[in-house]
Amino acid sequence: MEEKFEVNWEAVFEPEDYLYFYEDMLTDEQTQIEVDFIRRELDLKEPKKILDIACGYGRHANRLALYGHEVVGVDLSEKFLRMAKEDADKLNVKVNYILGDIREINFDEEFDAVISMFTSFGYYEDEDNLKILRNVSKSLKRGGKFLLDLSNRDFILRNFLPYVVIEKDGNYMIDFNIVDITEGRIYNKRVVIRDGVKKEKPFFIRLYTPTEIKLLLEIVGLKVLRFYGGYDSSPLSIYSRRMIVISEKI
Repeated sequence: MEEKFEVNWEAVFEPEDYLYFYEDMLTDEQTQIEVDFIRRELDLKEPKKILDIACGYGRHANRLALYGHEVVGVDLSEKFLRMAKEDADKLNVKVNYILGDIREINFDEEFDAVISMFTSFGYYEDEDNLKILRNVSKSLKRGGKFLLDLSNRDFILRNFLPYVVIEKDGNYMIDFNIVDITEGRIYNKRVVIRDGVKKEKPFFIRLYTPTEIKLLLEIVGLKVLRFYGGYDSSPLSIYSRRMIVISEKI
């Protein structure tokens, strides 16, 4: 695809619009299901040190801290981090939130586990995406585990929609989608119309096959242990909406 989008990450993940349209799916009940899955799959029965990359507003980090874990969250959005800290205060937990770019994090074998939730990975050029995985591997202790939650490419292609409309109270978020199978990317020309104001928020995301993500993880020293198709621990298939990858530092 010759056209390249200029991505404004602050606009794409602007908390006011993002949470307004997604809050119905990001419920406390769903968050608890995901946190239970994280604790089970990453062997977090006892208090451990956890890194949440692209942590957003602390939906998982704060709940994990409730179980006594030492959690560090990194995100590019100052607004999201402010919300995360406010929520942590309400829950009476302490999480170390860092404003930063996950391409530039520099931890050295500090963490027992790293999580990347809700398709927070794949928004950069391939070399930068690989750099993020290298940073994850470097951050993990030997034997530490990494949970990577992605959209399932096969499901998206089997059920491809050129546009998706979310309507709420007369406001709209419209995603105009173009898939470039040679690049393994979906280009999204997102338009938000809210309170009569139109905003364009284009971005792209890399769609990985299981084979591709397994190879990338191996390159950075992580061994894939399991693939799942959802937080119900269902096996990954072409019918799965999610591709959840559990790997371990070797």
